[in-house]
Amino acid sequence: MKLSVIVPCFNAADTIGVQLEALAKQEWSEQWEVIVVDNGSTDNSLAIAKQFKDRVPNLRIVDASDQPGAAHARNTGAKVAQGEFLAFCDADDEVAESWVAAMGQALAEHDFVAGRHEFDKLNEPWLLKSRTLLQQKGLQDYKYPPFLPHAASSNLGIKRAIHEAVGGYDETMLRLQDTDYCWRVQLAGTELKFVDTVVIQYRLRDSLAKRFQQARLWGVYNVLLYKKYRPLGMPALPWQSGLLEWVRLLKRSRQLSQKGSRVRWLGDLARCIGRIEGSIKYRVWAL
Repeated sequence: MKLSVIVPCFNAADTIGVQLEALAKQEWSEQWEVIVVDNGSTDNSLAIAKQFKDRVPNLRIVDASDQPGAAHARNTGAKVAQGEFLAFCDADDEVAESWVAAMGQALAEHDFVAGRHEFDKLNEPWLLKSRTLLQQKGLQDYKYPPFLPHAASSNLGIKRAIHEAVGGYDETMLRLQDTDYCWRVQLAGTELKFVDTVVIQYRLRDSLAKRFQQARLWGVYNVLLYKKYRPLGMPALPWQSGLLEWVRLLKRSRQLSQKGSRVRWLGDLARCIGRIEGSIKYRVWAL
């Protein structure tokens, strides 16, 4: 087996059919498999996934309900994978035509790769204005404070031996585990390469409540990453950076006439709140 596609799934009944339909249409000359890893779904995600068993090459459904978190689900999938290459994507996105072949080619040339995100197909126009649309032309920059580049696990590939050498994803990271994973692999000596032929359609959160919760938890885990990587070369955060961010938020609060602007502002507010929460929780000043 050359490549294993690992798809973590938690209550993705509304979207997993789209992703599996896209995977069912993939063609590649090498042998490959798809592993859907259920992380304790309580909806009919599994029933939908089972409908694709005769259409998706070597589809397996694996249980990972014993511990919450996408990191645990991805590690569980990797442990049972038979492929030399591991390709990670998510149950709420849609891989592009020839994604498997492009990922396979990328991993034949590089050890650790991230692909390109497109946003136009799965998102309403107003939603595109609510977020910074990352990973379209290159790797994601980390600015809290500036450190190594990273990429989302929604479009990530790695040689299995390297994944195993770093111990997989950190399962204590319930958010930003992909950032942590990318950094650990790079610090262990493997470069992360951006390959723009490996494309997915990325789905943004369209619920205000879900977006707020997502951004708040990102803020909390920003602080944990800061605490974890300061001894490993991450620069110190200027003490005034958090205060300046709050000032910028207050100034922007007067310019929220459009829905996209309001959602963007709400997400930024949630992240700042999360950083306060994380600073208290992890006992480190990182606003």
